Amino acid sequence: MEHRMVEKIEHTLTLKVMRLTKPTLSSPIIITNEIKDLPEDILNNELRKDITSVHESETLAVGQFLLTPQSFGNIYLGESFLGYIFVHNDSSHVAKNVQVKADLQTSARRISLSEHNMTELSPQSAIDQVINHEVKEIGTHILVCEVSYLSNTGDPLSFRKFFRFEVTKPLDLKTKFYNAESDEVFLEAQVQNKTAGAIHLEKVSFETSDLFRVSSLNSKSVVKPGDGLLQPEECRQYLYCLSPVYGTGHTNILEATNIGRLDISWRYNLGEKGRLQTSQLQRIAPDFGDIRLSVHNLPNIVQLDEPFNFACKISNLSKRAMDLVLNLEKLYSDLIWIGISGRHIGRLEIGGSKIIELTLVPLSAGLHNISGIRLKDLFSSGTYDYDDVAQVFVT
Repeated sequence: MEHRMVEKIEHTLTLKVMRLTKPTLSSPIIITNEIKDLPEDILNNELRKDITSVHESETLAVGQFLLTPQSFGNIYLGESFLGYIFVHNDSSHVAKNVQVKADLQTSARRISLSEHNMTELSPQSAIDQVINHEVKEIGTHILVCEVSYLSNTGDPLSFRKFFRFEVTKPLDLKTKFYNAESDEVFLEAQVQNKTAGAIHLEKVSFETSDLFRVSSLNSKSVVKPGDGLLQPEECRQYLYCLSPVYGTGHTNILEATNIGRLDISWRYNLGEKGRLQTSQLQRIAPDFGDIRLSVHNLPNIVQLDEPFNFACKISNLSKRAMDLVLNLEKLYSDLIWIGISGRHIGRLEIGGSKIIELTLVPLSAGLHNISGIRLKDLFSSGTYDYDDVAQVFVT
């Protein structure tokens, strides 16, 4: 068996890569003690001697020096990755056919950032370039830099360097949808700061679809002056009300799942901008079946043993016409129906609706559910039961 020695190639070109980013404030490590303690004033004097501390404000953890980045560090989603590539010819010979390539490898794809070709590179000369890429994926990213050239003997040589960094979410966004009986949709959005430092929220707005009109239920200036500061892991909640626009058809609004998207902008501690725009937020459309029954004009409080009236709106959401009959059943002894059971409501066309008036008499005090409404379609013989459609308080 033959063993061949692999010779280590000494390259005449050197490659250096730096990430271009703003520096951070360098603050001292604050360790103090009381004068009456055993160290007396030793720790306080050391803190005063620290060149990074501010005179007469040593314990405030503020800095007066800027610290340049020591590594690639982490990058947050939506930021631009800026890199500086530097290739230098350390030899006394000319390097020919110099080619510098930079690719960004993610878990899903490989992105070409730059490709620089040069006929020759003289001794002690250099080439450099700046690469810029907006990060749009979360997870591990690897910057692959490759240099290829011809040596003074005409041999093709090449080498690579790899630089790994993580892309994380700057904000954690959670949303909840609430479908109201009035066809309004309430959106609750919770924004949490996942960065390592404090951020200042400049704008949190909601861009709705054409089927709804949005109104903010927060303060007039979504973020109040001085209230936009969000420390790491802190949360802030926002509430929006989406009212339906009926110009495109009532059925389309009921079945709409695409609601809109949130647009959030903020600044980091040194003024760098950040922005996050979500994709279309989707809700689960309410399932009303073939017939929807909604209660209108119901009083909140009624008197014991005194009849009260309210209205019900019946809407045909099916793909066929209906001929409906109303039946009223007594399910509980707390509320008694007054009126004719088995009343013929009449024909209801596709997408049509009718208002019916109903009357109840409360026989006991307290909070009671309205139940026992039954609808029957004479065309299909189908029945539709409606219980616990609303509540009323009896005094």
